[in-house]
Amino acid sequence: MALGNHSTITEFLLLGLSADPNIRALLFVLFLGIYLLTIMENLMLLLMIRADSCLHKPMYFFLSHLSFVDLCFSSVIVPKMLENLLSQRKTISVEGCLAQVFFVFVTAGTEACLLSGMAYDRHAAICRPLLYGQIMGKQLYMHLVWGSWGLGFLDALINVLLAVNMVFCEAKIIHHYSYEMPSLLPLSCSDISRSLIALLCSTLLHGLGNFLLVFLSYTRIISTILSISSTSGRSKAFSTCSAHLTAVTLYYGSGLLRHLMPNSGSPIELIFSVQYTVVTPMLNSLIYSLKNKEVKVALKRTLEKYLQYTRR
Repeated sequence: MALGNHSTITEFLLLGLSADPNIRALLFVLFLGIYLLTIMENLMLLLMIRADSCLHKPMYFFLSHLSFVDLCFSSVIVPKMLENLLSQRKTISVEGCLAQVFFVFVTAGTEACLLSGMAYDRHAAICRPLLYGQIMGKQLYMHLVWGSWGLGFLDALINVLLAVNMVFCEAKIIHHYSYEMPSLLPLSCSDISRSLIALLCSTLLHGLGNFLLVFLSYTRIISTILSISSTSGRSKAFSTCSAHLTAVTLYYGSGLLRHLMPNSGSPIELIFSVQYTVVTPMLNSLIYSLKNKEVKVALKRTLEKYLQYTRR
């Protein structure tokens, strides 16, 4: 598209969640509490997995990276949101905006890959328990985890390098509280066809591709669980993957609802977006702490050691 006499802008203006100062103050307290809880939960889970030798297993190696990703994802979005809730002028430079977009791509893409890797781990544990140790050897789960990070960074790099060449002019208002690629593309007055193709490929490969891997894994898992004759056996098998299944449902459910909504800044879109970017990172560690028996036992053991240490 020809730029003509358009003036190029160097910053964006966010409309945020509300224009009412009283509502913004309440939202600041609410999201600050959620953010601090997210940091505390995920740091505690990370430290517990590292300190407790009983959790030195492939599943918990995945979980430690998932906790770190959730911590990073929340830290990419929430601090800037909190700053904007207290500011009268909610602006950010184009470069700062693209930096946030880059880290959103990294964390969201890595989390999708980690969840599919964890689904494969649960598939191996339930469908082929006698061969689990051979299937999920250290080399494989290390490759799966670091491959997830590598794909996340590669996806982010491709999308942001294409976005760097976009020119933004006149329209600079983003009807949202955070900066994401779908919100930026309509503001460009240059050719965005390559960025659209890259975004579509990211959605298909990272979103749909990983979802299909999770779906196929759980199809086999559910089939295996239903074939178990005893009720206690079925219950025990399902309990080993219930936390992960809940996390997957939460991630893909809220993500799908968020990205199916048009970028209009409507209240319902903002609610789904808050659920996806703010609430989900807090809930993942909580889900694993409450629904996973080994994590609960390790947490109890850690608390007992801490109490014994403080009594000395």
